[in-house]
Amino acid sequence: MASQITRSPNQAFAAEAPFQWHSEKWLAPRLVALTLFALIGSLLAEHVGLPNTVTLSLNVLAYAAGGFYGAKSALDSLLAGKIDVDLLMVLAALGAAFIDQWHEGAVLLFLFSLSNTLQDYAIGRSRRAISGLFAHYPETAKVKRGDRVTQVNISDIHIGDTILIEPGERIPVDGEVMTGDSAIDESPITGESIPVDKSAGDGVFAGTLNKHGILDVRATRAAENTTLSRIIKLVEDAQESQAPTQRFLERFEQIYAKLIIVGVLLIVIIPPALGLSDFQQNFYRAMVLMTVASPCALIISVPSAFISAIASAARGGILFKGSGGLEQLAGIKAVAFDKTGTLTYGQPRVTDVIAVAPYSEPDVILTAASAEARSEHPLAKAVVVYARAKSVQFAPPDEFEAIPGRGVLAKLGGSEIRVGRASRIQVGSAMPPALKWRQTQLEEQGKTVVAVLRDEQWLGLIAFADVSRVEARALVDQLKRRGIAVAVLTGDNARAAHSIARQTDVDRVYAELLPEEKAKAIEQLQREFGAVAMVGDGINDAPALAVADIGIAMGGVGADVALETADMVLMGDKLERLVDALCLSQRARQVVWQNIAFSIAVIALLVAGVFLVDLPLPLGVLGHEGSTVIVVLNGLISLLVLPELSRARAAMRS
Repeated sequence: MASQITRSPNQAFAAEAPFQWHSEKWLAPRLVALTLFALIGSLLAEHVGLPNTVTLSLNVLAYAAGGFYGAKSALDSLLAGKIDVDLLMVLAALGAAFIDQWHEGAVLLFLFSLSNTLQDYAIGRSRRAISGLFAHYPETAKVKRGDRVTQVNISDIHIGDTILIEPGERIPVDGEVMTGDSAIDESPITGESIPVDKSAGDGVFAGTLNKHGILDVRATRAAENTTLSRIIKLVEDAQESQAPTQRFLERFEQIYAKLIIVGVLLIVIIPPALGLSDFQQNFYRAMVLMTVASPCALIISVPSAFISAIASAARGGILFKGSGGLEQLAGIKAVAFDKTGTLTYGQPRVTDVIAVAPYSEPDVILTAASAEARSEHPLAKAVVVYARAKSVQFAPPDEFEAIPGRGVLAKLGGSEIRVGRASRIQVGSAMPPALKWRQTQLEEQGKTVVAVLRDEQWLGLIAFADVSRVEARALVDQLKRRGIAVAVLTGDNARAAHSIARQTDVDRVYAELLPEEKAKAIEQLQREFGAVAMVGDGINDAPALAVADIGIAMGGVGADVALETADMVLMGDKLERLVDALCLSQRARQVVWQNIAFSIAVIALLVAGVFLVDLPLPLGVLGHEGSTVIVVLNGLISLLVLPELSRARAAMRS
């Protein structure tokens, strides 16, 4: 690749196309125009009877301009020990000149160069959509150092620096909000158009836009390692990788091109030698055959569709690391989900509040939130969040003590408050039988239960669970309707796993798994169903992601090792985008096979025309190059708008 993110996130994007025709943006169109000008000039010169040297000079100019990139590519391939379609085109044009059919050879080179320039332009539109992500990087940032606010280049921002983000400014690096409240447009990262509210403790991404409010953000990553830079790097790498179908066609191209050259040589030599045909007429037919039999459209049909699909996916918050993953996703037969942080939010939430008469649920929450206000424990934070959501007004305790393994002991207004695991809390009075029965019920559901007491009086219980994502059940239903089996893999206990499985309608549950056991579960699913996708977010998911036919990482909360191991990333933890990715993959594969079938049909038709109706070279060139442009445009246009995505989203919302 021509650009590397590690050098500078603002560096110009200039990845080369993953196929053999390369054209500089400014030069190629000018050479096409020069070819046409020289061709028309030679025709006019011949028509008005100018000296042959003038006509010959214009013909040579047309050949030089029209064949420049083709000859360069053919020579590069020959030096690498390969034969490609560019060589076939150049040989056909030279053959036409050899039998004094300069004009027809010039037409061939003109249409060939024009076709490739149009291909580069069309596929370049997909590449420019990705390079546009660089526009989301600010050049400088305001950094607080001591009592001063200094304007610095983003490359000079260090981890731990405090950055001042004012309304309308883009965030320069990944970080965490220290102070302030605002709404952030995260569409460059997640593809979601609705701004996300941010306050102290929330994470923010480089390249996202601060809509209103002033934020102090602590940098958690350097500029060259932000989420946005990783996105661009992943897409650059994806565009250089190849799908299995593409690799097969490139191997096929080498064999096919050699067969065409051998076949053409035999046609040139044998019929005249046997007195079956005039040499010049037969040679002309052989050059037409070499042209129309070249598999240009066939070879370009795969990368044109997959590059367009990768770009479309990236704009929607789905990152494919390569066209191989894009192609394989279409053929999956089963999906295995990690539970915590994937099917669930990965954070405990209050699910039940049980009060003992004469106390009420608000009494239990008020007492617990007051005691837990100073605690950093995840269950304590969940109580505080729940109390605020219920508009319960509470005050921090006068005294606070965290007792490891047992909970907290706090004093508030002269009362002693205890909040801790119901099974471990130690007080003088026994838990009321009705409360004990409810504790057993809740724990059988896989929930964590804490008791709340004031002055050794039982107020009630609070149950916690890592609940399933809102969109999880609809996603599972969508996959099942497509005939895809769904399983849950988790290291959590069986009760918690089956609880989430019931919530999301997942049939298969593999619980209490170590990381290597998750990988073995994937292998079992592969033996039973075939191709399997694994969706996970943590370090313990990395072995399973690697073993699966396609690994899918959650991009928002995913551990770095999971992101590196996976073949595909769902940015912003948007689980429902898995259906979008599946639709896109299936559509891309459909377009690829449409293009392949069309290309083969055109080649067969043109070859038949050579032998049955003496197809002239200009018509053969027009059919050959026209089919090449058509397959490129089909790949781009078909993947711009996917009605399947909107239908899938609507089904999930309902």
